[in-house]
Amino acid sequence: MTPFDDRRCELGEGPLWHPVRQQLFWFDILGRRLLTREGDAARDWRFEEIVSAAGWTGRDTLLIASETRLFQFDLETGVQDTIAPLEADRPMTRSNDGRADPQGGFWIGTMGKGAEKHAGAIYRYYRGELRRLYPDVTIPNSICFAPDGTRAYFADTFSRRIMTQPLDAEGWPDGTPQVFLDLRADGLNPDGSVTDAEGNLWNAQWGASRVAGYSPDGEFLNAFDFPARHTSCPAFGGLDLTTLYCTTAQELLSPEILAAEPLNGQTFAVETGHKGWPEPRVIL
Repeated sequence: MTPFDDRRCELGEGPLWHPVRQQLFWFDILGRRLLTREGDAARDWRFEEIVSAAGWTGRDTLLIASETRLFQFDLETGVQDTIAPLEADRPMTRSNDGRADPQGGFWIGTMGKGAEKHAGAIYRYYRGELRRLYPDVTIPNSICFAPDGTRAYFADTFSRRIMTQPLDAEGWPDGTPQVFLDLRADGLNPDGSVTDAEGNLWNAQWGASRVAGYSPDGEFLNAFDFPARHTSCPAFGGLDLTTLYCTTAQELLSPEILAAEPLNGQTFAVETGHKGWPEPRVIL
C-alpha cells in the first residue's frame, strides 16, 4: 500500500483511469477541483462550483458532472461546453458518484449538500438525453456495471444496501432493481464501487478503511486495507489494469484525528491479483 498522491482532499471522489492517456484523474468535491498526476508532476484545475465525477469523451476531453450541469472539459485548453443541465434549478443539491456504462452512457447521482434525506436522485445521460432513473435518493454511490453491460449496480449509502439492476441492449434499466449486498448487519457504509474484468465488485466502505471485493453472486472475496478512515471510491488502472487506486476523505474527522493520522484525504494505490477493464468512452 503506497500513497499515490499526498495532496489531502477534503472529500476525494470519482477516480477515473483514462485508458487512452494512461492517466488517473480524481476530484476533491468540497475543494471544487479536478486532480491528476503527469509523471512526477502534480496538476489540478479549480472550478467555481462543486465537481464530483467524470467519464472520458476523447483523448483530451472529459465529461464532468457538477452541481448544476454536465459539461465537456478540454484538459489542454480549459474550455467548458455545457452538455445538459443537472438540477440547475435546485441550489440545495450537488452531484456525487458517477461512472460511464459499457453502452456509452453516463450515470450520475445527486444529493442534498447537507445529505438531506431523499433529496437526490440517479440519472443517466445517453446520446443527448438525460433521464432520471431513481428518485428520492439520500447519498447515491456504488455506480458501476458488469463488463458485458447487462447489469448496473448502485447504492444509497444511507440504506447500507447495494442494488443490482438488469439493463437492456441500450443500457436502460429493464425490470426492478434487487438487493445485491445488504451491509446493515455488518454496520458498513457502501461508498463508491468498481467492477473488475471477471465481474467482481469492489466497494469502498466509508469509515472502515478498506475496499472489499464481492463475486457476481455477492460472496465476499477479500479486502484491501488503507491507512485512512474514509475510503470513498476505487478505480482499476495502471498499464495492466491491476493497480487499485482509492480516494479518501478528511470530511467529518476532528482536527485531533487529522493531526494524528495525516494520511487521511490522500489517494492511494495497491497492486492486486485482480484485473480491471477499460473505462468506456461516453458517447455525447
